[in-house]
Amino acid sequence: MFEQDEHKQSRAVASARLRKMLELARAKGGLSIGEALESMGSAGIAFTVLFLAIPALTPIPGPFGMVFGTTLALVSLQISAGRRTVWLPALVRNRQVTFATFDLIVRHAIPMIARVEKVVRADRMEVLTGPTAQALLGLPIFLLAVVIALPIPFGNVLPVLSLVILSVAMMEGDGLVTLIGLLLASATIVTTAVLLNLMASMVFAA
Repeated sequence: MFEQDEHKQSRAVASARLRKMLELARAKGGLSIGEALESMGSAGIAFTVLFLAIPALTPIPGPFGMVFGTTLALVSLQISAGRRTVWLPALVRNRQVTFATFDLIVRHAIPMIARVEKVVRADRMEVLTGPTAQALLGLPIFLLAVVIALPIPFGNVLPVLSLVILSVAMMEGDGLVTLIGLLLASATIVTTAVLLNLMASMVFAA
């Protein structure tokens, strides 16, 4: 899962694999979520986190935040359990996504991912890139998934950005950027807690 690079340079793994997935979706006219993830091969859980996070920022009709946030929460539990492959319920795994939807998701995701890929480097702070560190990432990913699933207006930007940073850092093996992602995740969770408290105060004050 944590891929290394002897030159310690970003290989733009996430962008390349998203484009590969898009080309496969174009050729087949669409893919199921299971097919999309299977096409990514060794990217494993890190790519799954990325793939499930980015639709929450895409202007697609429907409760995508709740669906993908809930699925991300399930994946985070598997991360905490130390799994290297992902199990998804058939309802999610078999869900068909059209090429047009994949194209929309990738076009919205690539600019954000490319910015992160510009700063990642392999082998920095390796203590944060091993199996134990990966298992510990399950908790912040779970909390970010819960934030995505909550119906908070414009509340998905920070959690999705946090997950993009964490997943790209995992794929590139960059512990420093992983730490940055964790700090942003902490700020996101605190901000969300404050917003929820304010929303609750307004409801009870009405």
